[in-house]
Amino acid sequence: MGRVTARRRVRHVRAGDAVARPETLVVEEPLEIRVNGTPITVTMRTPGSDVELAQGFLLTEGVIAGRDDVLAARYCKGTGPDNLNTYNVLDVTLAPGVAMPDTDVTRNFYTTSSCGVCGKASLEAVRLASRHSPGDDPTTVSVETLSALPEQLRAAQKVFASTGGLHGAALFAADGTPLVVREDVGRHNAVDKVIGWAVEQDRIPLTGTVLLVSGRASFELTQKAVMAGIPVLAAVSAPSSLAADLAAESGLTLVAFLRGDSMNIYSRPDRVVP
Repeated sequence: MGRVTARRRVRHVRAGDAVARPETLVVEEPLEIRVNGTPITVTMRTPGSDVELAQGFLLTEGVIAGRDDVLAARYCKGTGPDNLNTYNVLDVTLAPGVAMPDTDVTRNFYTTSSCGVCGKASLEAVRLASRHSPGDDPTTVSVETLSALPEQLRAAQKVFASTGGLHGAALFAADGTPLVVREDVGRHNAVDKVIGWAVEQDRIPLTGTVLLVSGRASFELTQKAVMAGIPVLAAVSAPSSLAADLAAESGLTLVAFLRGDSMNIYSRPDRVVP
């Protein structure tokens, strides 16, 4: 597997003083995800938990519905003259009967602002693709529990502590018990790794859980929570308008600006109790 961090020499300047010193940086490398040998997408990620990342991506894009849809996942050998494995190409073999995704589709095919699909069309695309809608999940979570989650996430972000360059995502039970934490240079990758962990553990749909993200709540991250059947998505920063629209339409509780005992609830506030 590749390294998660790298050391570099930097020139640090402060108040007119300059000194050379070593600095720890987060590693960013491409991962090509293939399905049945066919390249589907390339994402820039922090090495580690790549099988989780691939399976989380495939689930949140509607290609698979759970662990039984995956027959195998393995790294491919390199393509250079020495044929060394770079651990940057991963092939997922689907179980018999599981349809291949459209090979014209790449990551974020209906979820980003650059794809040309937006507004009601995006919401409808997620609604049609989702097999685990959280709307009927009766889960409730207390204000006190939600308030304590960001500190738990920050304490578990070991690589962030040394680099300051990673996003974090964590999955909790409704009582605040941590289930899994993942870090990545891409916020969508961190969430895919968390959901991919749930695929590996055969825990899809993720009823009775809270997904916490270290940054903002975008449409893409909200879509991933909906596709995994997560009833509560919380973010320490702001949501986007389309994320709030998707959460409301899907029955997802969206909490943002979660800082201390303060928070905004944008949809399904009945799940957040005193």
